[in-house]
Amino acid sequence: MLTSTLLVTLLGAVAGGGVVLLVAALRGTTPRGGGLVRGGPSWHERIGRQAVIAVIVGAVVLLVTSWPVAALASMALVLGWSSLFGGARLERQAAARIEGLAAWTESLRDTIAGAVGLEQAIPATVYAASPAIRTQLRLVVDHLRVRVPLPVALQRLADELDDPSADLVVAALILNAKLRGPGLRQVLTSLSEAARAELDMRQRVAAGRSATRRSAQIVMIFSVAVIALLTVLNPKYVEPYGSVTGQLVLVVVAACFAGGFLWMKRLSGIDMPERFLVATEERRPAPRAEVPR
Repeated sequence: MLTSTLLVTLLGAVAGGGVVLLVAALRGTTPRGGGLVRGGPSWHERIGRQAVIAVIVGAVVLLVTSWPVAALASMALVLGWSSLFGGARLERQAAARIEGLAAWTESLRDTIAGAVGLEQAIPATVYAASPAIRTQLRLVVDHLRVRVPLPVALQRLADELDDPSADLVVAALILNAKLRGPGLRQVLTSLSEAARAELDMRQRVAAGRSATRRSAQIVMIFSVAVIALLTVLNPKYVEPYGSVTGQLVLVVVAACFAGGFLWMKRLSGIDMPERFLVATEERRPAPRAEVPR
């Protein structure tokens, strides 16, 4: 049976976590690092939604099993699900961005062939660009319309795309905008070929990661289903886990599962090179003024 001490400890942890999340939601969080602030839900909003789901799942598991360790493990699983088993959507977005970048580089190369400068070639290629990078390219055009220097606008484009492959293309454009030398067409041709080769590599790696991710999900769902069925249909079989010693053993089992999933996550990962055109304070766009209501 569940001891009073363990129950009080679990309730205290849940209450403390709720207070921390409430304070974080009221105060908000400031993004760290040199990246730009992007649209969509903020960090504390995503964490807040996951935390609410985790608390609900943990409460249900606690009511069904009376095991505080299982409840905490289920909460940790919900909080870390996207990190352990997610990432497919982000991989598809990154692949679409690389493919769009390669196509835009080729379009820019062909437009420059007509003796057109970068200031005229970039706006001419925006509307035919891939939707994955069209918004970022439109920002470059907007910067050029308000007389922002081309190198600065291109540096902000690199910050918006936030990809090492994009840094290579943007760096070549920045050098040409500053030096106005020949050979840009040959450089863009080489960069587009390199981008397509990287896209092919990423797609092959993503296919392998998808299989690994699916296997991990099947193992986790099957294990949780077996434990849930045993707890509901044959409670005497899992009755030893209700003691303090059984809970300690369950901690070891949960730690083994967590270590295995982290290992699978690491094996299915890919090491990306660091960006060299990183955001700086002077390149960040000025904060938008709030419109009075």
